[in-house]
Amino acid sequence: MLPSILVPNRQRHLKWKALDSLERLLMVACGTLLFLLCTSVVADILTRLAGAPWLWLQEVTSTFSVYGIFLGAAVATRRNEHLYLTAMSDTLTGTLRNVVEVIIRLVIIAVAAVMIVYGYQNFLRGFGSFRMPSLTPIASLYAAIPLSGALIALFAVEQLINGLRNGFNHPADPMTVGH
Repeated sequence: MLPSILVPNRQRHLKWKALDSLERLLMVACGTLLFLLCTSVVADILTRLAGAPWLWLQEVTSTFSVYGIFLGAAVATRRNEHLYLTAMSDTLTGTLRNVVEVIIRLVIIAVAAVMIVYGYQNFLRGFGSFRMPSLTPIASLYAAIPLSGALIALFAVEQLINGLRNGFNHPADPMTVGH
């Protein structure tokens, strides 16, 4: 079992416990992708210095990078650490805060919808272009975009529904109270 620290209680009132496992899985995937990205970059450098470059490593590195970025954006959305204008909404209270929080999440959902629609179109077109030297369809990279958009939309809808039910204002963090 993975430590529960991967899913912090920060803003728990905006989250469904049913999605905690998905967040945990995505966090582990992001960490793994980051490790593999660093490993492939080092291997690429070492093979080039040795005078025997493995050209396919560039494809692997770009794949780890693209998936890490797009899955990371989805995780950060669930954790309210990305695509979120906390500085503005945290200074507000009452109805004005609720309105701003709803607008922020609707904008995030709209961006996610664009990622889903146009990302899927690019994914389908990507079967006509190929990565070199493996000749893998570039669609393998483009698949990360609509996947990320779907996860971002899911997490923004989760926060929107729970925020409207429970309020968007989160309890004070005990680590920052009185500081």
